[in-house]
Amino acid sequence: MSVAEFLWTFGDKPSFPDDNLKPQPTETPDAFRCERRSMHTPISRRTALRASGVALTLPLLDVMNPAFGFAGAEQPKRMVLICNTLGLYPPSLFPDTIGTDYENTEYLEVLKEHRKDFTLFSGLSHPDQNGREPHDTELTFLTAATNPGLGGFKNSISVDQVAATHLGNTTRFASITLGSNTQESQSYNSNGVMLPADNRPSRVFTKLFLAGSRKEQNRQKQRLAEGRSILDAVGDQTKALNRRVSGGDRKQLDEYFEAIRVAEKELAASDAWLDRPKPIVDAEPPQDIPDSSELLGKIQALMSLIPLMLQTDSTRVVTLMIQADHGVPNIAGVHGEHHPLSHHGQDPGRIAQLKMIESGILGVFSDLLTKLGQPTEHGGRLLDNTAVLFGSNLGNANAHDPTNLPIVLAGGGYRHGRYVAYDQEDNTPLSNLFVTLLQGMGVKTDRFATSSGVLTVT
Repeated sequence: MSVAEFLWTFGDKPSFPDDNLKPQPTETPDAFRCERRSMHTPISRRTALRASGVALTLPLLDVMNPAFGFAGAEQPKRMVLICNTLGLYPPSLFPDTIGTDYENTEYLEVLKEHRKDFTLFSGLSHPDQNGREPHDTELTFLTAATNPGLGGFKNSISVDQVAATHLGNTTRFASITLGSNTQESQSYNSNGVMLPADNRPSRVFTKLFLAGSRKEQNRQKQRLAEGRSILDAVGDQTKALNRRVSGGDRKQLDEYFEAIRVAEKELAASDAWLDRPKPIVDAEPPQDIPDSSELLGKIQALMSLIPLMLQTDSTRVVTLMIQADHGVPNIAGVHGEHHPLSHHGQDPGRIAQLKMIESGILGVFSDLLTKLGQPTEHGGRLLDNTAVLFGSNLGNANAHDPTNLPIVLAGGGYRHGRYVAYDQEDNTPLSNLFVTLLQGMGVKTDRFATSSGVLTVT
């Protein structure tokens, strides 16, 4: 009896999308050739292709419409919140003209291909952000709790966790919290306790796609480290599924599988699968973990997983904190540490280096918008149903100023293509925009934290 026959007979069976895709009794388990009984039988949105150590959730397909009620129905709403904790150099970001006819600035030029898909805001902030330390506003970017770090301070629930609580168990993960370098995050539960961030792309990938025992997961990690794909383990099931679905679904599956392969390559190059044992050699072994200076690479690896999370409906709420503690970023032309450069003191040389870093970060953000903007979701785009906020807790990092925050809102079904400037002296609460985002997620509320109303995005 072969290993495959043993597993098929005694219980470690691969899971097929439904009974129509199971091997017929006359077939050998090694082949797993699957017959179609019907072109029209729906499959569940919870379908996963499974093999030893792999649980590959599928994206939302047309063939799932009857099961999920997509036909003529509203698509799931999602929220992605990204904070660059050291701000963005204001003169390179904000244009002189408001409205739709603004001229691109240096930073907006990086995002120019997405101009119609985002709105830039200024004049937004959280009130009463004078804390104990200049960077304590990192604690409150998503909560708006006042006087961070002062005696008696207790944080409150963050906007992402309000949305996650509302959604409950709708998805496998109520929310996913990411950090660029440490487990520090800006997500807080209803008790004001920080939810630790995941800063290892390989661990996030494991949460999304690897299953089974630790031994099975390690086997798959080893295969990935050797350049093989988890898609190889479910190849026969994939072929059976492709025979079952429409041409449009096949195109979406091809794009989804290609995105997985790209993510695997990026992880193999940047993270090297941290649990993989190192061989004992005379030469100095290569670094398995890139150091913190690989700022852009670390952000890229995390952001590349966000479309996969959303496309598979593994979660509808994602936060990413781009942290300040990356030392000297490994970027050509940059010689100073990111944090000190943000306190440039108007020195032209330091500003030039800072702009290289921030342009790089915006370039990675632009790549995320490109991926979310691909037409993969039932003829639409993930971006159309995903509100993506990119901003900072500091409006002017040089002076640790928490007012006039740089806020970019993309997607979410809102009408974009504008620069909106609120009062620069008497800022509008950023929480007003948070209320808008919560309402877009289906949360029935007209208040959040320090909000004074709802910020209309039209």
